[in-house]
Amino acid sequence: MPAWLAIAAVMLLVALLLNPSRQDFAWFLRLRRPRWLSFERWIPLIWAAIYICFYASALLCWHAGGRWLPMVGYLGLLLLVQSYTLVICRSRQLSSGTLVGFAGWVWGVALAVVVASLSGRAALLLVPYLLWSPVGTFVTWRMQQLNR
Repeated sequence: MPAWLAIAAVMLLVALLLNPSRQDFAWFLRLRRPRWLSFERWIPLIWAAIYICFYASALLCWHAGGRWLPMVGYLGLLLLVQSYTLVICRSRQLSSGTLVGFAGWVWGVALAVVVASLSGRAALLLVPYLLWSPVGTFVTWRMQQLNR
């Protein structure tokens, strides 16, 4: 199986397996959000762009060296990112999401450092996530205070 297809298949499989149920997600949507969160309707597009960057980064990294260890790193990051909403919805605790969000950012920084030695472009494609992740984690932390 070519790398481009394997990476896409793994990303799709993880997204399908770690998606909350409609009932759980409905609970999440009913939570109060900060008033300043006026850009919420753009969040799905932001995440779509980040996932495209993940995909391109992983593919560039594979072509730069074909090593499995960085691919395991990408899988770990994908699992953390994709489990964020699932963990919140299943546990019904926003604090869990804050922890998962922070863990994902730390993992992303470590992965970017490792990937940078193989492909600078692949590392740069992780920057959108590294910039957005703290925003999402901060929003979750603020939502925690609004939904005690």
